[in-house]
Amino acid sequence: MECSFGLTGKDYVLLCSDMSAGRSIIRMKSDENKIKTLGPHLAMAYGGEPGDTNNFAEYVERNMRLYHIRNHYPLLPEPASAWIRRTLAESIRSRHPYSVNLLLAGYDTTTTKPHLYWIDYLGTKAVVPYAAHGMGVYVSLSTMDKWWFNDMNKREGVEVLKKCVDEVKKRITINFNFNCILIDKDGIHHINIESEDPISEYEAAQPKDTVVEAPNPPLDVGVTA
Repeated sequence: MECSFGLTGKDYVLLCSDMSAGRSIIRMKSDENKIKTLGPHLAMAYGGEPGDTNNFAEYVERNMRLYHIRNHYPLLPEPASAWIRRTLAESIRSRHPYSVNLLLAGYDTTTTKPHLYWIDYLGTKAVVPYAAHGMGVYVSLSTMDKWWFNDMNKREGVEVLKKCVDEVKKRITINFNFNCILIDKDGIHHINIESEDPISEYEAAQPKDTVVEAPNPPLDVGVTA
């Protein structure tokens, strides 16, 4: 019972996920954060079996932070996606596989390009301009296919994302609340997808109010062989 979207633009990537947590037909929470911050310019939206999703998200986050501590710089989106895909591919061949589907979004500060990866529990990875997981797939992919185009600015990208959210609310019987972030060269920012003009609110707000806290910075310690 999850729903997540992602799309790329000219110099940013948007990631949106529902906030519901439940089992079968029972909703237990409607404020669950299913977007995990993995670095200053990297985040993922995940869904699947409740226990697997939390364990896998924390496992990925801590390994990304360990890489940051050891090397004094964060892992870029492309190698991060390769490591996550390999981890899922190895787990599906073990006795304790992770049943997790995710969208990995990031901004490459070396090439100034946004990245979005569609990854499923089988270890399949695809580089995509827009993607969806969960129940929203049935109504959102056609919407993004119609309205998405290359080099969209931030306001146009948010409008496409709002169209996807509206389609989910109209056509799917489950009532979802959504959490949305925007990743660009300045970092990760919260976006209020329910407001009339989320980009104006984002631009008017101070960075300390909009930037999502990244994992703790690396410690200044020596690394021995």
